[in-house]
Amino acid sequence: MTKLLLIDVDCGVDDAQAIMMALASPGVEILGITCCYGNTLLENVCKNVLRVLQVCNRLEIPVYQGASASLLGGPVEGALYHGKDGLGDVPDPNAPGLDHLQKEHAVIAMLRIVNEKPGQISLVATGPLTNLALAVKLDPTFPKKLKNMFIMGGNVESRGNITVCGEFNFATDPEAAFVVLNEFTCPTYIATWEFTCRNSLSWEFYHKWVNQDTKKAKFMAKIFAHSIKFTESECKSTDNILWTSGFMSCDSYAMAAALDESFITKAIEVAVSVELNGSLTRGMMVMDITGLLKKKNKVFVIDKCDLEKFKGLLIAALK
Repeated sequence: MTKLLLIDVDCGVDDAQAIMMALASPGVEILGITCCYGNTLLENVCKNVLRVLQVCNRLEIPVYQGASASLLGGPVEGALYHGKDGLGDVPDPNAPGLDHLQKEHAVIAMLRIVNEKPGQISLVATGPLTNLALAVKLDPTFPKKLKNMFIMGGNVESRGNITVCGEFNFATDPEAAFVVLNEFTCPTYIATWEFTCRNSLSWEFYHKWVNQDTKKAKFMAKIFAHSIKFTESECKSTDNILWTSGFMSCDSYAMAAALDESFITKAIEVAVSVELNGSLTRGMMVMDITGLLKKKNKVFVIDKCDLEKFKGLLIAALK
């Protein structure tokens, strides 16, 4: 059977890697890519998705423009790791124009696409969850119509990468993450920050990966160069082991789980929520191991995975 995907991104370099992984997977149909602010401004996110699709000769896939800021508003600071434009600040004079975008708003498109194929679509979310939160507020039945959902975000050990205790995607819009984790009842799998760190790949693998003699590999090497320099700089200025563990394509872990659920070898079924208060803890994912939240809907927090399958999916993405 064809696997149907709807992908929601804030297209930085690892979102690009995740999209390319899906594009290269046989038996997968991407029904649409919805864009959200996050790693960079919304306009850049849209441009980045179009650039990725152009490199992969897949510009026929519809791309939709969504939320430009968090539910409560405020400035979009982006993630320096990916460069100001989200794809390593690499000039691309031949990039597709924004006229390639669909006119329909991303949230409305999400609702329409899922309504057309209820129970058949897997939603993969690799950025702030603003579009998803808006979707469920417009249509509370939206989550029930999804086959399942795969999220990259949150944390399990209160280790942050953008705040002391907060992972970037959740901490960028804590209210949206709170809404999604509390109101989405479909089977949900979460690839957390610490999980991706524990399962980083060697730099030896990375160099083998981007040195494939293909157009896609050359594109990836260019857009990821900024991130490597940024990582090296951080390693020199901090003792945080999360920065020194190796090559991580964070969003690709969630995508790998969506493409092949056997990629997940162990998951913790648990109720989760998001802390909305506290100067140090706002945006932190809370795992209710005790059951005190008394929530009926639980998620699967991915704990272990098949890294050989992951490597295979990454290599195929750049062929």
